[in-house]
Amino acid sequence: MRAIGIVLAGGNSKRMRELSNRRAIAAMPIAGNYRSIDFALSNMTNSHIQNVAVLTQYNSRSLHLHLSSSKWWDFGRKQGGLFVFTPTITAESSDWYRGTADALFQNLTFLKNSHEPYVVIAAGDGIYKLDYGKVLEYHIEKKADITVVCTDLPMGEDTTRFGLVKTNQDGRITDFEEKPMVVSSNTVSCGIYVIRRRQLIELIEQCAMEDRYDFVSDILVRYRNLKRIYAYKMNDYWRNIASVESYYKTNMDFLKPEVRNYFFRQYPDVYSKIDDLPPAKYNPGASVKNSLVSSGSIVNGVVENSVLYKKAYVGNNCVIKNSIILNDVYIGDNTVIENCIVESRDTIRANTTYIGTPDNVKIVLEKNERYTL
Repeated sequence: MRAIGIVLAGGNSKRMRELSNRRAIAAMPIAGNYRSIDFALSNMTNSHIQNVAVLTQYNSRSLHLHLSSSKWWDFGRKQGGLFVFTPTITAESSDWYRGTADALFQNLTFLKNSHEPYVVIAAGDGIYKLDYGKVLEYHIEKKADITVVCTDLPMGEDTTRFGLVKTNQDGRITDFEEKPMVVSSNTVSCGIYVIRRRQLIELIEQCAMEDRYDFVSDILVRYRNLKRIYAYKMNDYWRNIASVESYYKTNMDFLKPEVRNYFFRQYPDVYSKIDDLPPAKYNPGASVKNSLVSSGSIVNGVVENSVLYKKAYVGNNCVIKNSIILNDVYIGDNTVIENCIVESRDTIRANTTYIGTPDNVKIVLEKNERYTL
């Protein structure tokens, strides 16, 4: 494909509460065996984009461990490669990334040294499947300066945390509001953009000259009437996990057969780093209904409508319902957990009860000295 890829994976979100205290949002576990960033990287390789940079910053240790080898997503060094860039102290700059545009500016050498004419920029916290090649074809057909991938959220969804888009009949964006207080549209930006590489370099350098740091507010919003910015409508499944509520709902979506079939049984595939773990074990007395139980887990109690990640242990007489149990969690005997998210590397004492509600999911994090991945 005639494009390089950039995955923005350095941001933090206070909407994730305690879940983002120890890891980047792009490293959040999804659907039992995956990380959030796997979906953007899989879309890149499935779209034949072989030269991809991941820009990391906040709590990036677990993300770097996950990205330690490019082989899982088939990014060969001879054809391109997977590159991970963090803020670097230089003679000219000692700043962290001050925004998405500044992150691109601090890695401008990657853009200038590339030869592909286009750039695909994607956020690392989106759960979706998309052929970026089709977006590029649309971009060229419309003779667009920038193409923004958009989708329509169902009525009732919280759209105030997204960029809201309005278009004319030709698909050109006429208005772009970033995280407005008053919602006037349910069409939101998915955080995926296609732009010509040379034009991106010019815009990023202009932002740097004017001390502007954000790609959305300082490029998309600012130039919406000066540049030909078009919307590419995506009608398939798309979720952003950058809040506790959306993260919980997204994982619960994977309990639906149609969602699992779409992601894991329909071409193209979603790829991830594989751990050499034994299959899940169900001891006598275990009862599991409509749940995802990952490799390395041991279940002795009742698990219903829940997602158990790798190396989870559920003790005797436990009841786990409508919950997410993250990696390497030990749950003691006679424990009840309902409508909760249990943090990784946690040890839940026996004879304890944690109950939240579907609208107010409880995050369980007992005192724990082990590092969370």
